[in-house]
Amino acid sequence: MKIDLISHENERELHTFRGGIHPEENKWQSTQEEIQIAPLPQQLIVPLQQHTGAPAKPIVEVGQKVLKGELIAKADGLISANIHAPSSGTVHAFVDHAIPHPSGLMAQCILIDTDGDDQWCPLEQHEDYLNLSSDKVLNIVRASGIAGMGGAGFPTSVKLHPRQTQLDTLIINAVECEPYITADDMLMRSYADEVLRGIEVMSRLLEPKHTVIAIEDNKPEACRAIKEAIEERNSHTGSKFESELAVIPTKYPSGGEKQLIYILTGQEVPSGGIPADIGVVCQNVATARSVYRAVRYGEPLISRITTLTGEQFNRPCNVEVLLGTPIAHLQTHFEYTPAKKEQLIIGGPMMGYTIQDAATPVVKTTNCILAPANQELGHDDLAQACIRCGLCTEACPAELLPQQLYWFSRSQEYEKAEHHNLFDCIECGACAYVCPSSIPLVQYYRHAKGEIKAKRLDAEKADKARIRFEARQERLERETTEKEAKRKARAEAAAKMQEEKRKLAEQQANSASPEAAIDPKKAAIEAALARKAQATPTEQTPEPSLEDLQETLAKAQGKLDKMMDALEDAKTNAPDNVAKLQRAVEKNQLRVNQAKQSLEKAEQKAKTQEPAAPVSAAPQVSIEELEVNVSKAQTKLEKMHDALSSARENAPDTVEKLERAVAKNEQRVLAAQNALCEAQAQAQAKPSTTEQSTASLEELQTAVEKAELKLEKMTDALEDAKANAPDNVEKLTRAVSKNQQRVKLAKEAFEKAQSQSGDLS
Repeated sequence: MKIDLISHENERELHTFRGGIHPEENKWQSTQEEIQIAPLPQQLIVPLQQHTGAPAKPIVEVGQKVLKGELIAKADGLISANIHAPSSGTVHAFVDHAIPHPSGLMAQCILIDTDGDDQWCPLEQHEDYLNLSSDKVLNIVRASGIAGMGGAGFPTSVKLHPRQTQLDTLIINAVECEPYITADDMLMRSYADEVLRGIEVMSRLLEPKHTVIAIEDNKPEACRAIKEAIEERNSHTGSKFESELAVIPTKYPSGGEKQLIYILTGQEVPSGGIPADIGVVCQNVATARSVYRAVRYGEPLISRITTLTGEQFNRPCNVEVLLGTPIAHLQTHFEYTPAKKEQLIIGGPMMGYTIQDAATPVVKTTNCILAPANQELGHDDLAQACIRCGLCTEACPAELLPQQLYWFSRSQEYEKAEHHNLFDCIECGACAYVCPSSIPLVQYYRHAKGEIKAKRLDAEKADKARIRFEARQERLERETTEKEAKRKARAEAAAKMQEEKRKLAEQQANSASPEAAIDPKKAAIEAALARKAQATPTEQTPEPSLEDLQETLAKAQGKLDKMMDALEDAKTNAPDNVAKLQRAVEKNQLRVNQAKQSLEKAEQKAKTQEPAAPVSAAPQVSIEELEVNVSKAQTKLEKMHDALSSARENAPDTVEKLERAVAKNEQRVLAAQNALCEAQAQAQAKPSTTEQSTASLEELQTAVEKAELKLEKMTDALEDAKANAPDNVEKLTRAVSKNQQRVKLAKEAFEKAQSQSGDLS
């Protein structure tokens, strides 16, 4: 059946792009019936990736009841889109399932068992939708999950965002130049008024100077329907509809975005650029209708019109089908008869791609399901050698050199292919259509693009790794410099101290010599003090032992903890006592600090003074027992950390108490480690010969280096966890803190042994 072409009655001047072809259209088969309604399937397969950009994040759980139009996955970022339940039912599972993609990828999908009621969720309707604010309309469009329905799937709310400079032209793409596909054609015939209302909403948002509806001249019924809808709208409103209808000659691929812009405006989109760079925005005609349905009735994008065509369909037609409907379900209900060589194509014969799994679902960009018979699309000839005929160059609408791109892609010279503007290729298939050698040129280009993108991604990862490595090297160099500076400072301080001791000794020697002058006033004072000391001998009180001081500190700390617990309870139950308890806590804190200072002084004094023939020496604890004590204390501290993490999620009321318990256990671990280090230092200091002392220093230095190396590894593991495994960050943070403490203790032991070695020498 041949469709009569209409004459070109356009107000604007049209231009002709270079190249293009005229393949057999085969559109009449699917336009013999009105748009059909696809029956509801028993299970919907809803992919989270139905658009350009990041996949949506699910917000429902398995077993949850959902209503038609209810949000089930939220957009993840600006370039993303919401996903809604196409029908009412129960969330069955989250699975990886085949989705419409040229490479046959698997992606996460939500399975919904439909209940047959097809019950809508509450919708927010706006009868006076033309008077809504721009922000309100944009929020509705974004919330409705609308993406470009012409094939690209770019989120519509991003393209509808008002520009800082005035937009020149808004183009409504209704060309639909791909053979076999008639979804937009039948949409305009059936819903012309809704299309115009959607265009009006988008024009109010973007405020362009010109709005153009572009239709190919092989769609006379659609052109007539749009014209009648414009005339009826003008007579009903009494004002002229501010959009012009442009009927363009039939030529493939006139529907390509860049080609259509050139036809209507004579402007070329720059290489690597977007239409907005020259003041143009393109929207698909089906997208315009979806915008109107969302703003007026609150309906999210949960269905679309899809063409079912090809000789394997005995009843080719256009159907309005719910998103997530398996293709096999449509085959069952629309008289599908498989051929000997069964083939399913998503899209048309030029830019479509073959799928292997009939359970692949319909998504927002599925405009056609083509099921051709064995010989319907021509013979599947094997690719022959390129004869350099140049037909592909003549047919290329992007004015590229397909032959050169083919050689570069085949030989994996991707840099040269990119230099020859590979990414300007729109993959229309015109070059492969005219190739006498039957070379699948588009497949080579797609593969080359994928490899280039993969290399770019690897380069980005390598750059990030390099930056991290350089940052680590800088950190290590900085730490080394700081260590060297500290070492020099200690050496200078020791030299200064030795010099002061020498000068003091010289002064004392000079003052003790007979030639030294005697100050009579000073001598009189010293004599008076001596007489007083002989007359009233000082009563010396016995100093408390280390055990007594430790017991005093433990009691003071225990009392402080009780007072802090009482203060926390008072804040909740007895606010009148808070001030009194705060003063008590401050007093007890002062006592604890005093006890700590006394204990530290006693320990320092015990280290510097040698005991004079003790009557009964306290039993010494072995290093093995001290190591066991450290291990037990660390194990208990880890349990307390785990209890604290659990309390933060499940029992917030006990968090503060557990934090104090963790602090106590950290002090106990520190005390146990100090005791172990002191015992090890004493054991290292026992050798009497200079050679043994030097060996001990070398062992302690080796221990410091091992501890520092382990700390570096734990720090690197923590950095990796922050980027790749956030669940391990808290655990690794504790491990890093422990290793830092071990490094500190090892350094202190080494420095102490080093100072003792210096004193011995």
